[in-house]
Amino acid sequence: MRETDSRRGGPAGQQGMRWANLGLVLGEIASGPRSRAEVAAATGLTRTAVSSLVDELLTAGLLTESGPAVPSGRVGRPGTALSLNPEGPCGLGAEIGVEHLAVCLVDLRGEVRGGQRMEICNRDRESAAVLADLAELLRATADGTALRPAGLGLAVPGLVGGADGVVERAANLGWTGVPAVAELRLALRAAGAGELAGLPIEADNEANLGGLAELWFGGRCGDFVHLSAEAGIGAAIVLGGRLLSGARGFAGELGHVPVRPDGPQCACGACGCLEQYAGQTAVLRAAGLDGIRGDWVALLAERAAAGDPAVLTALTAAGSALGIAAAGAVNLLDPAELVLGGGYAELARWLLPPMRAELANRLTVRPWSDDWLTASGLGRRGPLLGAAAGVVRAIIADPGRFATESAWQAIGAPGL
Repeated sequence: MRETDSRRGGPAGQQGMRWANLGLVLGEIASGPRSRAEVAAATGLTRTAVSSLVDELLTAGLLTESGPAVPSGRVGRPGTALSLNPEGPCGLGAEIGVEHLAVCLVDLRGEVRGGQRMEICNRDRESAAVLADLAELLRATADGTALRPAGLGLAVPGLVGGADGVVERAANLGWTGVPAVAELRLALRAAGAGELAGLPIEADNEANLGGLAELWFGGRCGDFVHLSAEAGIGAAIVLGGRLLSGARGFAGELGHVPVRPDGPQCACGACGCLEQYAGQTAVLRAAGLDGIRGDWVALLAERAAAGDPAVLTALTAAGSALGIAAAGAVNLLDPAELVLGGGYAELARWLLPPMRAELANRLTVRPWSDDWLTASGLGRRGPLLGAAAGVVRAIIADPGRFATESAWQAIGAPGL
């Protein structure tokens, strides 16, 4: 998910050039319907080259002809408009939450085309059992669509190491060193979904995927820090339009930044972490709702809107702790924006004022405006959308990789 152009370091020469041009053409059309002539003008390719590339993309099911193009003012008949095929390959996203599992399908145009959700407590469950349930959701979702999944993105509330999809640590699940991608493939085969088990599968931290969804769907600039919470707290750092994942892929663990070093011990083993003041368990405990089940965000929002003094006090304290940690992130990274996402977005009415107060008090040697801290419109949908959309963006960046071999052979193109 962090890098959608799989040609980096890939084939060279004539085939590599053609694959690059396929991505160039598809990327241009992804920004809106275009005629062949408009694609040629925008890309600098000849009309003959564009027509040949478009034919390959049409045969592969990535494009569709959608009627006459909008008149451009040029002499002659308008060409045929080309657009991404909504019935072509799609991205399959899956999310493991502490208290839920979820799956969705996103088509080439970025539209959600289906999904399922299961409310279930996954804390301290065996990973094999969690992934078996997730595999059943994935199978049922794929069986219920005519779209062709081209890959699977998995959002996990923990540290995911490298390309092998191992969850190094997910404290709120109780997982350590779980090979999530390998186990999911086994679970998919056991669920009778062998075709899904054979897809490219990539796992990432749910906060990272929420941040990428904000970049792709939220209309953000390319420089922001996305703060989000479910059971734990994470941050996605987007600089220059790219996710900053760190040397080992573990950047953004804001929940384990100490805000009060002499504070209580965290599940990670350290003391005074942000999660001990602004995480789900801490806020519910402070609000007198410790041990409740179900949708904790909706419950807090309902009680806060009704003026519950304990809940309002708990949210103010959580916002202050978030502001302390956010001030450190701003001083270190100088982002253009801070975005409150995940469950926090639905509690923004009560969290933003104390956050802004802390930021104003602590960011005294650099410019800062209250307007640079906002709430996400995606809310808790972000990680799942990011997981599925990452597959779609990879298709558009490198369409040759995802076209069926039979389709390419039918048009005489090089095999995959």
